[in-house]
Amino acid sequence: MPVEKIRGVDIHYEILGERGPFVALQPGGRRAGAGVRSLGGKIAEAGYRVIVYDRRNTGASSIAIEGESENDEWAEDLHELLGKLDALPAYIGGSSSGCRLAMILALRRPEDVRGLLLWRVTGGAYAAERLTNQYYTSHIDAARQGGMNAVCAMEHWSEVIKINPGVRTALMGMDPLDFIARMERWRTSFLAGADHPVIGLTPAQLRSMTMPTCIAPGNDRVHPRLPGQVAHRLMPNAEYHEVLTEDRMDLDVAFEDWEKEEGLLAATFIDFLRRQGRR
Repeated sequence: MPVEKIRGVDIHYEILGERGPFVALQPGGRRAGAGVRSLGGKIAEAGYRVIVYDRRNTGASSIAIEGESENDEWAEDLHELLGKLDALPAYIGGSSSGCRLAMILALRRPEDVRGLLLWRVTGGAYAAERLTNQYYTSHIDAARQGGMNAVCAMEHWSEVIKINPGVRTALMGMDPLDFIARMERWRTSFLAGADHPVIGLTPAQLRSMTMPTCIAPGNDRVHPRLPGQVAHRLMPNAEYHEVLTEDRMDLDVAFEDWEKEEGLLAATFIDFLRRQGRR
């Protein structure tokens, strides 16, 4: 994959497709860009240039645990990457944490965004508690109990280290107390928006986002249907499409359901993109 130096971080990316409007996609959690490559390929086949990339601290990209907010750092990275690729403005899409990133970029830099493709919008008390622990508290506890060796042994970081062994060197070079302080700042920022119906964005902020938006709500405990419905109701130019109609409240994350319906999700987004292109 090509690499761009973005705000001091090596970001690995790939452009699928050779012509057409740009679409940038990001997966949920701290997953690498490979998590949306298959979907991106389907959209590219319809005549778009789709950017898939590894966000900082994911995949093959560099590690940088900086700033007050993880999502804000990701959003600024995406802004800089799209600028370097001469891809602005672009359609921005994302699932779960990637959905949150897309909306934060649209809020902070609306001139960057031609439209939004949002699926598996996150919200609710269960999601807030689970994700706070998954993203931040578990890392803080690991560093407190076993130092940076314990952090490197965590599932996320061990997977990243397999792809990019240099990440282990970077993590082991951090003072555990400094790592904890950085994670605590990120956790504080996340918790500040965790009580909103759509985690990370106030109702007023959602109302202010006027770009065309296509929303496919989630169907599990971390991504219940309600946050997508709230976003649709509050965002002035949003449309709503239920790609999955069965609720799976027995699952935290219904990955297999979404994998099975990836073709329908792609078709929904392609139809939306084509209609925007005709306007």
